[in-house]
Amino acid sequence: MIRLAMLGEIGSGKSYVARLFGFPIFNADEQVSFLYKNDKSIFRKLNKSLPRHIKQFPIDKVQLSKAIKSDKKNLVKIIKIIHPVVRSKMKLFLKKNNKQKAVVLDIPLYLENKINLPNDVLIFVDAKKSKIKTYLKRRKNYDSRLISILQSIQLSTDIKKMRSDLIIKNDFNKKNVKKKVKEIIKEIII
Repeated sequence: MIRLAMLGEIGSGKSYVARLFGFPIFNADEQVSFLYKNDKSIFRKLNKSLPRHIKQFPIDKVQLSKAIKSDKKNLVKIIKIIHPVVRSKMKLFLKKNNKQKAVVLDIPLYLENKINLPNDVLIFVDAKKSKIKTYLKRRKNYDSRLISILQSIQLSTDIKKMRSDLIIKNDFNKKNVKKKVKEIIKEIII
């Protein structure tokens, strides 16, 4: 099984590109959202660690945003609680899909959390900062300060590009991106 790992900046279109491959996807952001809405043990741990901010279940992302913006150290506390659970869910996903030709791993802190294996195909989704900013501003609950804090714990774009095996230019033109994904599938899978 080939592991395709999506890398890129927040808002570069990693999740969109991941879906275009047509293989099973492990999307860490979706897993985290599910945990916030459905896992009471996560709530209890976050409530214990951040009682001034995390007060009700299901956990609202607004609560989390306020906690992170009030003190960047709170982000580290959240990560220490959430990431082990997400990692175990990723392992289950990989086990379940081990007969597939390929899987796509859409995990924002993939390199930072040292999840990558030597044979993983690292795909960097490259987009112009101006396009990313325009795209991000359209998102519900867009918060430039929160995004800045989240970016501060990520490796730089240059390092991610350098470590990548392939680069997909995302000009936010669906036709161009789909064409590049098809080329990559032919190159890697066939």
